Amino acid sequence: MKIDWDKVDFPEPVFSRFASRRSVVFSTKGVVSASQPLAVEAGLEILRKGGNAADAAVAVSAALNVTEPSSCGIGGDAFCLFYDAKTKTVKAFNGSGRSPQKLTIDYVRSQGVGGNKIPFTNLNCVTVPGAAAAWVDTVERLGSGNVTLSDVLAPAIKLAEEGHPVSELTGYSWRRSEKLIQTASPNGDEILLNGRAPRPGEVIKLPNLAKTFRTLVAEGKAGFYKGRIAEAIVDLIKSKGGVMELEDLAKHDTDWVAPISYTFNGEVTVYECPPNGQGLTALVALGILDQLEEQGKIKSLLEMEHNSVEYLHALVETLRLAFADTQYYVADPAVCPVPVEELLSKKYLASRAKLIDPTKTNPEVVHGNPVRSSDTVYFTVSDQWGNACSYIQSNYSGFGTAAVPKGCGFTLQNRGTGFYLIPGHPNALEPGKRPYHTIIPAMALRGKELFLSYGVMGGFMQPQGHVQVLLNILRGFTAQAALDAPRFCISAGSPETESSQTGSAGDINSEVYFEEGIPDKVVEGLRAMGHDARRAAGHGRSALGRGQVIQQVIDPAGNRVWVAGSDPRADGHAAAHI
Repeated sequence: MKIDWDKVDFPEPVFSRFASRRSVVFSTKGVVSASQPLAVEAGLEILRKGGNAADAAVAVSAALNVTEPSSCGIGGDAFCLFYDAKTKTVKAFNGSGRSPQKLTIDYVRSQGVGGNKIPFTNLNCVTVPGAAAAWVDTVERLGSGNVTLSDVLAPAIKLAEEGHPVSELTGYSWRRSEKLIQTASPNGDEILLNGRAPRPGEVIKLPNLAKTFRTLVAEGKAGFYKGRIAEAIVDLIKSKGGVMELEDLAKHDTDWVAPISYTFNGEVTVYECPPNGQGLTALVALGILDQLEEQGKIKSLLEMEHNSVEYLHALVETLRLAFADTQYYVADPAVCPVPVEELLSKKYLASRAKLIDPTKTNPEVVHGNPVRSSDTVYFTVSDQWGNACSYIQSNYSGFGTAAVPKGCGFTLQNRGTGFYLIPGHPNALEPGKRPYHTIIPAMALRGKELFLSYGVMGGFMQPQGHVQVLLNILRGFTAQAALDAPRFCISAGSPETESSQTGSAGDINSEVYFEEGIPDKVVEGLRAMGHDARRAAGHGRSALGRGQVIQQVIDPAGNRVWVAGSDPRADGHAAAHI
């Protein structure tokens, strides 16, 4: 039977009702956990060919560009943490791009931009895309050597050329951005189906995206940052009043960085990428929670009733303080030094914990002074050698700007909206600078042994998700149950917040959204303490994030077993390599 897709009215995705349960996925050889089933299969294909977790992660990353372009792509950025089982160390890279060298606050103002941020659809918010270089460098520097970049990108190229059926939630997001794609550039048809967004279950081909991938395979990084792709990017941006030049793209490269960490509760060391990412937020929050216990303001956090009034109050107040600091101080450390050590010092964390009242909320939180005393896909892969890769990439708000460079088949990110148009602010827009970045992968070790490779995608929800999921697992939840459990999000805003720049996403003094499953009496109790506590309902629950977890355990016989979960708020799953 032929379906007239234009006459089909798709209801809100059923994920919002948590209609099913999932068990954890076990494996001794490796696991792929991602938000799209076809992308999971791409990663498994590389593991079967002898690739390691890093190789497979890039295969997943590229396949997600094809199957979930509403969240990520080669026109965006990427960050990675990699656990090297041989050396028992965590390696990190920063795959985010910089602003154009000619872009200044004065120029943006001259284009009629008011307010403190560049609008999401203004192409001056396009920073140099870092994902392409990140893919190449991940395979070359962290890969097994058993597979090539051609092998790794082959599954994604096949999906793009032969077509794939669009998944349920991605179809919903694609349709929501349909008008923006149609108007953001003359080339929107490259990612549409007969001029419109594909519906769930419809097969779409992305031949120009496949050509972009093939160019990257044939020419390496130069194929993206020089030549026809770079020229198409610059031509489009300039046609819309932007100032990016070919030299801005040609100078880009991945930065290999030392991860930052904090040991929580004296037993688990959590690793994050350093600024310009907001991973520091999660570490500061964990440090303040430790100090709350040490000061006797709360009893053992892990012994409190899960998602009780006192438990949630402690987490919300702690995260508000952590955000107050990181949203001010996190910036490009190459331009503006970030006081990471000071923010994570016991003395400073103790001073912030003293601001928390266990009986009521602080009416307004501001950043401290540590010198004197920050839409997405996250996925994770493990392998037969004990390595694990925690990987994240994003366009920022949905399809980003939704502008498609001619003949390239991908949209350009709008990450530059993370800059402030306020001279003197640590994260003020400056030429050649990286903005505050929301996307953050995470890992946790016990001693030198990998404990978790995990993350929760979704704007400012990410560090909040890192803390909540970690605590769930430390309380004894399985990897899957830790993701299934209802969550909260400070300043979730509306689902359209990031694309329309309305609402309150990221405002730590604003409302707190609580998911179905947290009892009404708890929400009422939090309101009585002064919290602007609200419910996240329907598709608004997407603001609570979508996570993936891989946990390493050793069974009684000494066998390494991977235990994985995948968030029911997304379309994907976890699957084992056999």
